[in-house]
Amino acid sequence: MHASISPQDVRRPAVAGSWYTDDPADLRTELEEYLAQAQDLQLEGLTGLISPHAGYVFSGPVAAWAYRQVQGRSYNVVVVVAPSHADAFPFAAVYGRGGYQTPLGLVPVDTALARAIAGDHSLVKISDRGHRQESRGRQEHSLEIQLPFLQVALGDFKLVPVIMGDQTEAVCHDLAEALAAALKGRNALLVASSDLSHFHPYDEANRLDARVARRVEDFDASGLMQDLAGNRVEACGGGPMCAVMEACRKLGATQSKVLKTANSGDVPVGGRDRVVGYLAAALYQGPAPEQTAVPRREPDETVQLSPQDRATLLQIARTTIESVVKGDAPPPFDVASPGLLEDRGAFVTIHEAGQLRGCIGYIVGIKPLYQTVCEVAASAALRDPRFEPVQPRELPHLELEISALTVPRRISNVDEIQVGVHGIIIRKGYRQGLLLPQVAAEYGWDRDTFLAQTCRKAGLPSNAWQDPDTEIEIFSAEVFGEE
Repeated sequence: MHASISPQDVRRPAVAGSWYTDDPADLRTELEEYLAQAQDLQLEGLTGLISPHAGYVFSGPVAAWAYRQVQGRSYNVVVVVAPSHADAFPFAAVYGRGGYQTPLGLVPVDTALARAIAGDHSLVKISDRGHRQESRGRQEHSLEIQLPFLQVALGDFKLVPVIMGDQTEAVCHDLAEALAAALKGRNALLVASSDLSHFHPYDEANRLDARVARRVEDFDASGLMQDLAGNRVEACGGGPMCAVMEACRKLGATQSKVLKTANSGDVPVGGRDRVVGYLAAALYQGPAPEQTAVPRREPDETVQLSPQDRATLLQIARTTIESVVKGDAPPPFDVASPGLLEDRGAFVTIHEAGQLRGCIGYIVGIKPLYQTVCEVAASAALRDPRFEPVQPRELPHLELEISALTVPRRISNVDEIQVGVHGIIIRKGYRQGLLLPQVAAEYGWDRDTFLAQTCRKAGLPSNAWQDPDTEIEIFSAEVFGEE
């Protein structure tokens, strides 16, 4: 205990021994192992991180990608912004005294900076709300879960803990302004604590989380806030994410990089029926290490893969399916073609004896195309909820088709839809349906039938596309298969 800090001012750990081990040696060893498995990208001018806050067995490997970027660096203060799960209040609460205790020791609060951040902002206040809730039963975990990682990565540092009891645009903006003003010129790190979608099936979670990842990769806090407000995505710490992104931009950050995404279904102890999504990201000022340049496409911009790129993707899909069906991990793929390194959405469709056997894909490109094809090929073979997993005896009889997508574009007039050229995404509330361009051509549908069938795919009435509240997006696809 720091001699100058009263025990009454210390926030005790609430989830040590349950969400993570309370044994200091075991805890340090576990986190060091996670960090060792992540890669340091040597990002310059790093001012912010986004990190998940589930139990370490679930989200630790993802969080490690965030904290690996700051491991061994020195920051005078770390501001952690986290959501309140256990208490609701109409402001952001800055804990302004004592410190936060973890099994690895006490992290002292920078009380002067805490007061400066709160300042005279009406929606940012010095308060214990969300931090100390012994009298209310359940205690908050979302901020505490970040601290052991920070202690292992940074060593000694001072902390300003912030819990958002409300995540409205007004609170996010006020907090971002407060953080940027108080941290200007300081050697500070901002951390946003958030998980992503909650309790959806594995592939639906990947769809929702891909949209969040795209907003983060684009450094688009405003777009993320709009998606959250429109219930198009989920993130329990969406407010902290937006506030930290906005504050980092005001502090000079110019780039954002998604480091790792996963969900609870990706770990051995997690099921895939109801999963929670995780993302790690870094916000920084300088350029990333030099990489093969790949273009950023405009919405619905038509692109063409070379014949060799097509053959490579089909081989990746085939090899992946053969591996996972036999219970093996796919081999690493050595890819250098710029066309395959571009972030693009894609679907892999499996047919057997002319009948659909599986079809899974990502709408939005958050990973290089070859990685996307590898992942969705495995999902199409094993995790399409409409079918039983593919069995080894079926492998010689499978026919594969890949649809490489353009970036979806929202439309206001259905006359823009070209049947046989465009695929359709129908979205209303949490319901979404997608049909690929080739589906309408295969069934001989006209435009209105195509729209109606996409609505039905979303679980909506066939005429829901006529509702002003329904969003319609179109995209093109480069479709090719094995010959």
